[in-house]
Amino acid sequence: MNSAVPAPRVIAVVGPTAAGKSDLGVAIARRLGGEVVNADSMQLYKGMDIGTAKLTVAEREGVVHRLLDIWDVTETASVAEYQRLARAEIDRLLAEGRTPVLVGGSGLYIKGAIDAMDFPGTDPAVRARLEDELERDGSGALHARLAAADPAAARAILPGNGRRIVRALEVIELTGRPFTANLPGHEGVYDTLQIGVDVERPELDERIALRVDRMWEAGLVDEVRGLERAGLREGRTASRALGYQQVLAHLAGEATEEAARAETVRATKRFARRQDSWFRRDPRVHWLSGAAGRRAELEAHALALVERTVTA
Repeated sequence: MNSAVPAPRVIAVVGPTAAGKSDLGVAIARRLGGEVVNADSMQLYKGMDIGTAKLTVAEREGVVHRLLDIWDVTETASVAEYQRLARAEIDRLLAEGRTPVLVGGSGLYIKGAIDAMDFPGTDPAVRARLEDELERDGSGALHARLAAADPAAARAILPGNGRRIVRALEVIELTGRPFTANLPGHEGVYDTLQIGVDVERPELDERIALRVDRMWEAGLVDEVRGLERAGLREGRTASRALGYQQVLAHLAGEATEEAARAETVRATKRFARRQDSWFRRDPRVHWLSGAAGRRAELEAHALALVERTVTA
């Protein structure tokens, strides 16, 4: 007999930057009467709008978005804190009988929200020593050490992301195991459907370059200049965000504006490849084409996944 399968309790829209996740998340939430829960680590920061491609209020099409603009740029991001916040939003929506739609490309944040994941403790002395080494030797030297100790972690963490490199080295020292060995498998804590937006690399690279051009035209340099006055340069996490890090270097006289723009494009392309690799490792992700000119088709296919029926 035929029986309808209930819509998944939680939906996660994942994939690399510039793939089209945000628009798809809005379309799904609108259809289901749900809310979007942000899973982009940098969109949690207040004022970081242009460089993170944060949807405008109009682009959200009336869909409520949670966990946007909640942290000052001086606050250090924490996956554990995000897990607490995201699960509170998910649990609230489920209790109301509504659908949470997680949207973002921060793989560890997605995993922390929907999968069984506990976080190794921290040791202030070890952390302080590693941070001193980061300050003295630079992130490249620490990343090389991480690559020797845990190649998989080094592939997943950008060489310029000193904070995450320090955390990975801290966990390795405290647990005696590779950082990646402390990551969970695929044991979900919610009934979740993960939809991956797939864009072929040449097209994705073109989109990234165009997006960066548009960010510059929209006033990214002025946005960073204003955030610098609010403490962005001192923020350990926010100052490392793609685009913001490069513009800060330009404002400090370390790079021309054109060089900062070009490096933003290069770094974003590298980051997109890492995002794609991360999500490809999860067999639960259903990949759908996000090719140009096929937005309606993408939305239709995604909604079909959500609302599908099976023959039992």
